[in-house]
Amino acid sequence: MTIVVVLCASVALGCGGGIKAPDLFIVYRTGNVAGARLTLLVNEEGGVHCNGRLAPRLSDPQLINARVIQEDLQGPAEEHKSLPAQAGSVLSYYVRDQNGTVRFSDDSTAQPHVFRQLAQFVLQTAQQLCRLPL
Repeated sequence: MTIVVVLCASVALGCGGGIKAPDLFIVYRTGNVAGARLTLLVNEEGGVHCNGRLAPRLSDPQLINARVIQEDLQGPAEEHKSLPAQAGSVLSYYVRDQNGTVRFSDDSTAQPHVFRQLAQFVLQTAQQLCRLPL
């Protein structure tokens, strides 16, 4: 009986299966240029999904950058900050994390510095890990 209980407990815990790292944030990027549409999901352990497909993991420096961005987004996300696009906007971003949401465009006025950091992170991740042109 004891062996069965231990075996069942081992199976229930699995060998890493079933344990999922929490998400840092998900970014929905849209725009009026080819390749603009992107759904980028980043988790706490550096896992990345690009448009629903698994991508290579973030490097340690990239993961640290993603965590800093997520922390810096806390205030704007809690406020559900939404900045309108200006005429001529190319890319728009909708970001959701555990704290809330933010919306902005590449040319929104009065952007907090973290919005520009996020846009740069998304661009670099899209090109380097997702293998997308934009």
